[in-house]
Amino acid sequence: MGGVTSSMAAKFAFFPPNPPSYKLIKEEATGILVLDPFPHRENVDVLRLPTRRGNEIVAVYVRNPMATSTLLYSHGNAADVGQMYELFIELSIHLRVNLMGYDYSGYGKSTGKPSEHNTYADIEAAYKCLEESYGAKQENIILYGQSVGSGPTVDLAARLPRLRAVVLHSPILSGLRVMYPVSRTYWFDIYKNIDKISLVKSPVLIIHGTNDDVVDCSHGKQLWELCQEKYEPLWIKGGNHCDLEHYPEYIRHVKKFISTVEKTSPRRAGSRRSTDGIEHLRQSTDYFEPPRRSMDQKDKPRKSTDTHEKPRRSTDRPERRKFHEYTKFNSFDQLEKVRISLDQMERMDRSRRSVEYHEKPSRGNGKQLEKTRKSVDWLDRF
Repeated sequence: MGGVTSSMAAKFAFFPPNPPSYKLIKEEATGILVLDPFPHRENVDVLRLPTRRGNEIVAVYVRNPMATSTLLYSHGNAADVGQMYELFIELSIHLRVNLMGYDYSGYGKSTGKPSEHNTYADIEAAYKCLEESYGAKQENIILYGQSVGSGPTVDLAARLPRLRAVVLHSPILSGLRVMYPVSRTYWFDIYKNIDKISLVKSPVLIIHGTNDDVVDCSHGKQLWELCQEKYEPLWIKGGNHCDLEHYPEYIRHVKKFISTVEKTSPRRAGSRRSTDGIEHLRQSTDYFEPPRRSMDQKDKPRKSTDTHEKPRRSTDRPERRKFHEYTKFNSFDQLEKVRISLDQMERMDRSRRSVEYHEKPSRGNGKQLEKTRKSVDWLDRF
């Protein structure tokens, strides 16, 4: 069953740029790794990190001498660190943070294949590097997840109770919910953020565009409702899925959030039980989170009534930001290739529940699956 789940995850979520946007070069004189075509910077380290699943991922670490926090950035599904490199530099400068970004297995020059559980191992390897190689402490680390990157971010955050903070940028409730309006969590779903977000004990900032046509803004709003420690969210009027960094309020709000948590973190950290390390929590929360009824249809999603503004470029952003306009998560051609039979999903779910679960079938379950089957034409939006 695990192989089937992994295969579905790859089909649903992963579209690594092909070919990669960068080359990895080792300078003969110094032995330093460099991302080609970017020139070497003294404050940037390019790394290869081994993961517990046998892969080797590429990561970049950007130093800021004024930093007191370190941002661990998990990017979206159709990007790699080459495309994100300049944004990483800019965020490090504007937010005054050290920043580590990394490529998932099978992305860029990272080895292996993309899968949900590989991304969990990937973010753990990056986090471990921050602790062991750069001396970062859990209390000073901020996890940042964009789109699909919200999956590994929430999974790790749920297992690290003393994190400084979490930022979720255009996050998803779960992989399946991006494509189908289901009202419960199925075993074959991926990145079940809706079931994990309530386990996160750190302050959470959620950012979402009201005009997001890839991951509806209702995903971000519902995750915010489920957070333990909510921070004022940022709903960017007129913002889409891949352009939120262009809005001036984006950098202002994130900077304000980081300033706030940096002031309050010492008090929060002092009141928590020490649980250093993630070795004993390495197993993903997917394995021990009990199944429960989803709350994602507590309110029927509505189209935003916010006044849409024409997207504009931030005055903080130079023209070179064009690199960030990468392929959207679910272009029509890609989703056509991965459309799966809901009849097959129903059979698989019924078989799974007959073996692993002995709960009484819900009377409305058949109706819900029928609604889901009819929702296939919803994909035509893309």
